[in-house]
Amino acid sequence: MGLQQSRDQLLRAYRQMKTIREFEERLHKEIMTGEIAGFTHLYSGQEAVAVGVCEHLDEKDFIVSTHRGHGHCIAKGCDVKGMMAEIYGRGAGLGKGKGGSMHIADFDKGMLGANGIVGAGGPLAVGAALSAKLDGEGRVAISFGGDGSVNQGAVLEAMNMAVVLNLPAIFVIENNGYSEHTGADYAVGSKDIAARSAAFGMKAVKADGCDYFEVYDAMAEILDHVRSGKGPCTAEFQTTRFFGHFEGDPQKYRAKDEVKRHRAEMDCLKNFRNSVAGDGLDAALDAIDEDVLALIDEAVAEARAAEPAAMEEITTDVYISYP
Repeated sequence: MGLQQSRDQLLRAYRQMKTIREFEERLHKEIMTGEIAGFTHLYSGQEAVAVGVCEHLDEKDFIVSTHRGHGHCIAKGCDVKGMMAEIYGRGAGLGKGKGGSMHIADFDKGMLGANGIVGAGGPLAVGAALSAKLDGEGRVAISFGGDGSVNQGAVLEAMNMAVVLNLPAIFVIENNGYSEHTGADYAVGSKDIAARSAAFGMKAVKADGCDYFEVYDAMAEILDHVRSGKGPCTAEFQTTRFFGHFEGDPQKYRAKDEVKRHRAEMDCLKNFRNSVAGDGLDAALDAIDEDVLALIDEAVAEARAAEPAAMEEITTDVYISYP
């Protein structure tokens, strides 16, 4: 069970979630300066999903992200300063400043990329899962997607192919209640994403995405199933997002005080602290809070001071060159 993790495991998980939260909260402020170009979609509120999933993985396992990808990147071990530089469009960024917020990737960490196309991660993860099956090293491939992604035909086709080929693929659905501005209760006809996924013939589970320990335990079960060759799985995690679909979204589609209520009742970091209260971790958690804030300060300062990608490199790493 998740609560039976060691002290070091608990502190690491909290550090990862706190890093994601402060990274996003700081970006929310920095975007207002006008120094960051392009659309940005923040992950605040969903940290328990990314970390609860990725704490089970290593660099050999693959993940494919979404347009809301910063949290997945950090949870998979991507360098925070390299990410910030990328978002600022600097040459020191993970993609040399060419990808920006929606296209961060680090193949060395098994992070195959954030993606601006809704549902695009499903087919990519199936391809990665096929390679994992063929090399026989026990790796898995995970696609993260929102409730809107499961209405994309490409995702449904990917789920079917994963079952047909018996691939080590996992479809993690972060149901934050809204596909852009449309409620999931309206847009998902069956009202049950996990059950619809199970109809393809795969194992499917549901859990509270605002509870790190529920996510962690659900993924332990799923990974045992997938790594043992029993086929793909879907995990639907009910969660929330504290910001709009994109930065600048007025969120008129949300009920009055909905976000305020969710921050009070569905904050996965608060839930984590409440779950470990009395375990003597308070001082260590407070120290992590300070460390993380210092890291984010450094990341922003270094990104601002860094140089943009050199003009002569503008077309490098853009097109594939075959020998």
